[in-house]
Formats: sequence, C-alpha cells, structure tokens
Amino acid sequence: MSHAASHLQGRCLCGAVTYQVNGPFNMMIHCHCSMCRKHHGSAFATFVGAPLMGFKWLRGEDQIVSYASSEKGRRYFCAHCGSVTPTLIKEMDLALIPAGNLDGDPGIRPQGHVFVGSKAPWYTITDDLPQHEEYPPEFGVGGITRPVVEPREGVVLGSCLCNSIQYEITGKPRLAANCHCSRCRRGRSAAHASNAFYNLDDFRFTRQEVPICEYRVPDAKYFGVAFCTKCGGAVPRISKERNAVVVAFGPLDTDPGAQPSMHIYVANKACWFEITDSIPQYQTLPQT
Repeated sequence: MSHAASHLQGRCLCGAVTYQVNGPFNMMIHCHCSMCRKHHGSAFATFVGAPLMGFKWLRGEDQIVSYASSEKGRRYFCAHCGSVTPTLIKEMDLALIPAGNLDGDPGIRPQGHVFVGSKAPWYTITDDLPQHEEYPPEFGVGGITRPVVEPREGVVLGSCLCNSIQYEITGKPRLAANCHCSRCRRGRSAAHASNAFYNLDDFRFTRQEVPICEYRVPDAKYFGVAFCTKCGGAVPRISKERNAVVVAFGPLDTDPGAQPSMHIYVANKACWFEITDSIPQYQTLPQT
C-alpha cells in the first residue's frame, strides 16, 4: 500500500538547500550514465519528475552552484556539501529531482533503467525493470559521447565530472559496501552509496586543478563527503584517523576488480528502492 504524501520536502546533506514538491510525480528512472555516476558518486542516479508549478524553493537557492556538463545540459549542487539539487526545465514544465534527497514516499516506483550501455562494470542490474542503452526511443534524443579511459594493469583510475581532479589506486579495498543510511542517500543524492575503503598508502591524486571541498556532518564521528568545487563530482575523502581513503565507486574510470560485499543500514533504506540482489543485508552494521 502506498502512503504517499500530498507534498514532499527535500534537502541537501547539510540542510542549506531545501525545497517542496507537490505531486503527482509522473516518472521515476534510474540513470547509469557516466556523468550521473561521477556527479553523484553512486552506482546510478534516480530521478523523479513532477510538474514545475508544484515545485518551490524554501531556502538556499542562492547556495547552489551550476556546472555546464555539456552544450545543452547543466548540473546543480549545494556549494557547502555537494549534494545534487533539482533541475528545473521550463520548456518541459518539469522539475527533475534526485529521489535520494526527498523525505517520505513519492507514491511512485522506478519504471526503468537508462544508459545501461554506460553502466559501471562492477554493478549488476538484478531487477526486471525495462533497460535502455541510452534514452528510451520515445524521448527522441541521444546521449553524449564521452572519452574512454584506457585501463592500466594493477591501477584503478578515477576522476571527477570535469576531469579537474584525477587519482589512482593500487591494491585491493579493505571493505566495499552499499550503504542505505539517510546520510549516504542525501550525500550521494541516490538510492544508496557504494563506497570502498582503501589503504592510504595505495592512493594518490594525480591532478588537482581546482580545490576540493570536504563536508563533515557536525554530529557524526566519521561521516563526511568530498567533492570538486567546479563540477560537484564526488572525489575520494582522506580519513587520517583510519589511515584510509574512502572512495566512491561511481566516479571510477576503470574496473576496480571488486564489488560491494554487503548492504548496510537497510533499516533506513529508501521506501521506493527494492534490493533484488543476493548480497548479504544488515539492518545496521555487521557484528564483528
């Protein structure tokens, strides 16, 4: 049974940007394109659409940064925490909202996957929703060709959306997990985060042409995010207290040769997302 509210509120991780959306929501789609993966830092992004007249900024519109990701497309994010913020498309009368930042039930469920031709090599789609290599044919538009990064033996390569920040990793991760906690959902503006912990000695930045912004949740012992200040793309975050680097799998340019081995904090899972794979699930963290 659906318990959708007549209107929902959404916000970024730090709360600087908040907004209200009145339904009905008319679409929900998972996007696997490399630009979404780099911008969100997740395996895929999930967007919901609603009529533009039902959308209202409540706070922080002046705190949003815009980045031109293509000739026709722009991506928006909070300047303080990097959370992806809604895109308002006047010519289509559409408010396109990252579902991970909404509070409550939008009363709609995912209808399909787009750009599966650009899907992350470490992620397997296990549900039975329709899949499209790019946009569905009825959209009448195609995708954008992006350069392919050649793999290097023994090295995992990654970069932000604008390529101003690049990095490389050697070795295997200590741990890789899909986290469904509300902080990760807001921080990644997605159904869940897919993060890996690598030894700090196995990581190095190879390009850093613009500053990296790091945001740490005030009441959290460890949780934080890092992002490129130019494009908002997720970048690795150094955790000196753990002698590790936290790497979002979404922005990786080459196959890490590893996959998340568990779902954690599924007690806080988004109501609109169904876990359909066979990876072990834990309500919070596994007992060690």
